[in-house]
Amino acid sequence: MNVFYQTERLILNILPPLWAPAVLNFYKNNKDVLEGVEPARNSRFYTESFQKANLSVEYNSFFKNNYMRYWIFDKKNPDFPIGTICFSNFLKGAFKSCMVGYKLDKNHTGNGYMTEALRFLLPELCHNYPLHRIEAYVMPDNTSSIRLLNNLGFVKEGYLHSFAKINDKWEDHLLYTYFNG
Repeated sequence: MNVFYQTERLILNILPPLWAPAVLNFYKNNKDVLEGVEPARNSRFYTESFQKANLSVEYNSFFKNNYMRYWIFDKKNPDFPIGTICFSNFLKGAFKSCMVGYKLDKNHTGNGYMTEALRFLLPELCHNYPLHRIEAYVMPDNTSSIRLLNNLGFVKEGYLHSFAKINDKWEDHLLYTYFNG
């Protein structure tokens, strides 16, 4: 995998720590939306020092081939991230799988940006890694995410009771899987 890709409208980039101010701005601007679908964050998360350290860990993990977070930029405004796609929890051996998570700025939804980014990255990931499956977990009431996964060819595989603690409450999730081949 490369650190940098371009699609028709987007730039997809693994960011080094110097991007911490822009990443912090993304999280602060979307805090109200993300709190409903992500684990609770302490106040330290919303600091530049935390984001700088986190970007450093993520950047180094990319080169170890065990974690990758691509930040999404609109080519028309390449100084501000509008979303992110993260591939994590890579399993080798008999499993050959990983997880995907994603988020998009609340002011950029409904434009097909996430579809465009994932439609590009999923085959790229499967080409560069011998993956058989890529798993996505989504809350049952997240209809826009379910629609996205269906449009990308993910298959609904199951219902996971009390799967993840979101905003201090255990929430059910649906398991969707993208199969390579």
